[in-house]
Parts: sequence; structure tokens; C-alpha cells
Amino acid sequence: MTNQPIAVVLLSGGLDSATSAAIAIEKGYEVIALSLRYGQRHQRELDAAQTIAHALHISQHYIVDVNMAQWGGSSLTDTALSLPQSGVDPTIIPSTYVPGRNTVFIALALSLAEAKGAQAIYLGINAVDYSGYPDCRPDYLQAYQTLANLSSKVGLEGKTPQLVAPLLKKTKVDIIKDAIRLGLPIDKTWSCYQGEEEPCGLCDSCRIRDRALMEAGYPELMTAKRQQRYTSNQ
Repeated sequence: MTNQPIAVVLLSGGLDSATSAAIAIEKGYEVIALSLRYGQRHQRELDAAQTIAHALHISQHYIVDVNMAQWGGSSLTDTALSLPQSGVDPTIIPSTYVPGRNTVFIALALSLAEAKGAQAIYLGINAVDYSGYPDCRPDYLQAYQTLANLSSKVGLEGKTPQLVAPLLKKTKVDIIKDAIRLGLPIDKTWSCYQGEEEPCGLCDSCRIRDRALMEAGYPELMTAKRQQRYTSNQ
């Protein structure tokens, strides 16, 4: 039996959550991964999550169904809505915002963490290079920690798992550099809102990621087609 501390990591299959998982491992945690099938448009990110979990030697990986597509409200879950492709506008919250997604996901992570005796929950939340989602801000995370302290048996015992967002104040360029340093297979992560054979290069997530790859000096992690598309979009 090991005394190694445990961390639950919300693993979406994207770059940020995968890097967060790699950081948790670097910090000495035994990582338990949690991925959610929430009614998103495609399976690609969950496939990526499984690939990343295997690459990081994470033996416990839970995939839970929470069908948030039933009530719509987001272009990520409702195919009747168009995905924005005109570029990131920092003044508006885009249609890709999924109502309550992080609130639901963190609640499930807290349940899993308490059941497994975890000391931390690692999140890929980022408040710098993101699409303006309200549930990616530091004050949201602080408020949720307060809720976690009040809402559980371990909280009453003073042993609440700590919500850790190691990428919260980092730029996407910084995150890519962390991923490279940690040996993360970036090309196996999936950030695109579409589920095609190749990332679209046009959605907000692709634009943020591709710009950072170019600025970080790793254009080889993009296909030639995406490099060309990035250049033409500037």
C-alpha cells in the first residue's frame, strides 16, 4: 500500500486538461482521470482523453455520461446552432459556452475525489487565453472551493480536496512550453470544436491553439494546411 497522494483530474482530451494532468503527476500525485460524455458534438475529445490517459500511465480513468445536450443552450451540444468561426471576440461570451458545465463537472470530480480519498482536484481552467467563459475565472474557483468545504463529510473534517488550476494565469504559449517540457504528446490532444478528421483551424479553440503553437515556435505540431490557414487568417 502506498502513501502517495491522490489527485482527480478532469481530463477532456484537450491541451489544457492534459497538461494539468501531467503537472499533477510531476507534483507526485497518483492521478485518477475523469472525463464526461455530456452530449458534445463528437467523440474525438473523449478518444483523445483515453489516448492521453494511456500515454501518462493513468490506470484509473472514469468516463461518465451526463447528457446536457437534452436541454441545449450551446452550439457545442446543439447541432442546430452554428459554431462561431469569425474569430475570438473578448467582449462577448460565445455560443460555445455550455450552461453550468464546469459547475456540474467539478461537482462530479468532488464526489469521485471524496470517494477515493483524493487530496486534490486538478483542473485545466485558464483565465488568460480563453473564450471569456464565466466559469473559468479565479473568483469562480474560489467560490467553488468554499462550497466544497461546506458540502462534504471531508469538508466538515477539514480534509476537503483542494481545487488546483495550475494553468489559471498562464498564456497558451506558456501552457505549450509546459506541455513540451513534460513530454506531453501535444499532437494527440484534441481542442477543435468540430469532430472531423483534422482540426478545422477556424473555431475559437483552434485559433487560440494555433496562434500559440506558432508563437511558441512549434509550427511542426500543426499540419501544413493549418499553418497556411493560420497565416491567411492573420
